[in-house]
Amino acid sequence: MSRVIFMCGPAGSGKSAVARRLATEGMVRLSFDEAAWRMGLRTMPLEEGVRRQVEAALQARLLDLVASGADVVLDFSFWSKSMREDYRLLLRPLGVEPETIYLATPREVALARVRARTAGHADDFQLSAELAAEYFDHFEAPTAAEGPLTVIS
Repeated sequence: MSRVIFMCGPAGSGKSAVARRLATEGMVRLSFDEAAWRMGLRTMPLEEGVRRQVEAALQARLLDLVASGADVVLDFSFWSKSMREDYRLLLRPLGVEPETIYLATPREVALARVRARTAGHADDFQLSAELAAEYFDHFEAPTAAEGPLTVIS
């Protein structure tokens, strides 16, 4: 059975670094930011219709990978409990219980990382200071009640 990991944390928390490490260990990394970057998009947030289009393509790829037995790391923010639950429901018919890796990065560290971004590649989207702070402040941290959880501080 496939293993699926949700990378979870606000912008600047370090999700992509951990997801890339997992990819070197054999997992297939699906990145929301990379998918948007490949479409030529260079600013966040995305218009809602475009966001839905990117997400639908990634969900289809996820289901194909899981059906083929691949292990997958989802390099998304998984910023809300409802988003995490939506993906659990998507995976449940395939018998997969996803794991969550939550990067509990201090606010000042995450926001400094976002400020340092230069938009040089897909993992480097720039956000305004206000938007980055809003994302951080509205992030819903996962709990063990949601399922398997690893917290990295």
